Formats: sequence, C-alpha cells, structure tokens
Amino acid sequence: MTAPTRALLALEDGRYFEGTAFGASGSTPGEACFNTSMTGYQEVLTDPSYRGQIVAMTYPLIGNYGVNEEDAESAQPHVRGFVIEELCPSPSNWRSSESLGDYLQRWNVVGIQGIDTRALTRHLRERGAMRAFLTTEGLSPDEAVDRARASAAMAGSDFVREVTTPEDYRWDPESNLSGQWTLPNHSAPDPRVEQAPDGSHRFLLPEPKFRIVAYDFGIKRNILRCLRQEGFEVEVVRASAPASEILARKPDGVFLSNGPGDPDALEYIHKEVKQLIGRLPLFGICLGHQILGHAMGGKTFKLKFGHRGGNQPVKDLRSGRIAITSQNHGFAVDSDSLPSAIEVTHLNLNDDTIEGLRHTADPVFSVQYHPEAAPGPHDAAYFFREFANLIEQCRPTR
Repeated sequence: MTAPTRALLALEDGRYFEGTAFGASGSTPGEACFNTSMTGYQEVLTDPSYRGQIVAMTYPLIGNYGVNEEDAESAQPHVRGFVIEELCPSPSNWRSSESLGDYLQRWNVVGIQGIDTRALTRHLRERGAMRAFLTTEGLSPDEAVDRARASAAMAGSDFVREVTTPEDYRWDPESNLSGQWTLPNHSAPDPRVEQAPDGSHRFLLPEPKFRIVAYDFGIKRNILRCLRQEGFEVEVVRASAPASEILARKPDGVFLSNGPGDPDALEYIHKEVKQLIGRLPLFGICLGHQILGHAMGGKTFKLKFGHRGGNQPVKDLRSGRIAITSQNHGFAVDSDSLPSAIEVTHLNLNDDTIEGLRHTADPVFSVQYHPEAAPGPHDAAYFFREFANLIEQCRPTR
C-alpha cells in the first residue's frame, strides 16, 4: 500500500498546517478563506467567484456524494486549492459519476485533508483572510511561508479577465438546459413536467417574455437557469463589452453577474455600466452589485474574512423580513460613500454591511448575495421576479 503524500498549507503570517494530499500533486498560491456550507462542495469548486482562492470547508466530512457534471456551476473548477478535514473514501449517490479526489486530480487542483479546519477557520476569523501557499512537493514550513508572502494579494486583482466568456453567446436557445429538475410521478403524471433529451424530468419552461443581456464577470450556470425559468431570453456577453454595443442590441434589460477579485480594480467595467444607468433596467448580483455601487458613485472595501456559506442572515429594510442567504464575497460596498439617490435595501445582520441597493430615480437594483444558490436556501429567489416586474413597469415609458 502506498504511503499517503504529505501536504502543507502555509499562511503569510507564519501559521502552517500539515496534512495529507489528495487530488493533484504540486504547489499553488492563493488567498486562504473558508466556506461554512454543509453541502455543495462541487458548486463551490466550480464557482468562478473563487478564482485565485484556496478554499477550506468548515464541515468536517467532504466528498460523500461524489461529483457529477450536471451540478457544476461552470465548465471547470476555479479554486486554486481545496482544504478539508476528512475526505470520504467511498462516495455513494446514484447521480455520482466520479469521486472528489479523482475529479480534482483530473482538473489539476491540489487538495489537502487531515488538518484541523476548525483551528484554521478560527485563525482566519481572528486574523482575516490572507495569502497562503499549498504544496505537496516536500517544502519546509519556512519555505512555504516565504512563498505565501511572495504571492499576489487579492486586493487590486482582476480575475474577471480570466473567467469571462471569450465569445458572446445565447444561453440555452433550445430550452434543454434550464428546466427545474424533478422526479417523475408515474402513477399521476404532472402536465407541467416533461422528459428532457438527457432522460431527466424537468418542469416546462415559460415562453420567453423579455430579452436581456447578461454581462459575464464569472457567471454561474444556475443564475442563467433561473433567468430562463423566469421568462428571460438571455444573451451573454464578455466583461469588456462597451455600453454602446449593449444599447445597440436593444435589450429589455441588463443583468450584471457575480465574479471574482477586487471590484475596485475594474474601472474599465465601471465606466461602461455607468453609461447604462437610466437607459435600461439593471439588476446585479454579488460582483455585479459591487460594480453597480462603483458606477453609481460609491466605493468598496475588503472585508476581514468575507461572507462565504449558506447561512448568512439578511434583513430586508423595506419589509422587515429576515432571509437566510447563500453568499460568497470578500468585498462590500461602503455605505458612507453612496450618493443620496441610492437607497440601502438590505443589511447583513452579522456585521451590518450592505446586502442590497436600489436607485431611487432610475430602474436599478442589486443584491450582494446569491438568490440562485444551488444547493442553498431559497428565501431570496423572488429577485428574478422583481427584475421581470421592473422591466414590465419600464416598458410603457421606453
């Protein structure tokens, strides 16, 4: 039996953790952060918002249901490295097509298991997310710490250029990818359910009612599915698309997606989005929310350790209702920087940071969290309906 390979995770402040390797062999720098979700590791791995980060899962046992291609949020993993306490050696699920270890090895992602992820999480909560270095190549702790300190910081980084689509495209033109998956009831068939070409059963999609353009800053597939389920026909465009090109397409609205990196480093995007305000209804999620904050005259700042997980409480200041939300971001909009025409609509109840914005004069709104989260709470799914209603309200005046 082959002895397990030693792996080492070193942080820039000198703290390090030793464990055993799984997935690919090698070395990688990245920002160390943690995610508190109990499930959804495949969605975390393939979320482009995690580009440049070494992600630790706080839930102790990971990999028990394997992976499958259908649940990926993009075409490939984007994390720099993956940190867990215990890897399940025998995944069991009828949808599983591959083990987590084999999946990471296939995509050349370095993993480490067998470390105290609770201690790592407490350390990052106290000291903040920081540069890190993950290696399976026999480096000493001092060498690995030096590599972490020599790596690039997340602040000032533009990873959007790495994850945006190289070519514009129309999402799901045949309506085969967006139907909500369900189990068939053979004894009492549901007329709202059809069998998809891949053999699965999905709820029928509505006829497209609105045509929108979605900026791809690192868009998740489930956002596109949710937009289509709400009756949107979606044209996805690259992050560098100029406002003039968007306006020439004459869409009913514009969606600004999630994505990785520092929103302050995206001035070339802020400039174009600013030209769309007041011309079309706009809706932004996560990085799209932060970009809107900049385009409307505000600023962003880096959170100490970010919000990542499926258990963040958010208060809707308009209704007083509390939602449990799924989040993944390391930056936030500065409330003191916003002009008077911008209304804060949602607040995070853990730290009072902004979770939602609305322009009081123009048809523009945004949320910092993820209403499409899969898996995750569904408390915020109504935002896609709000976008449709906003477009409907604006149609007579355009």
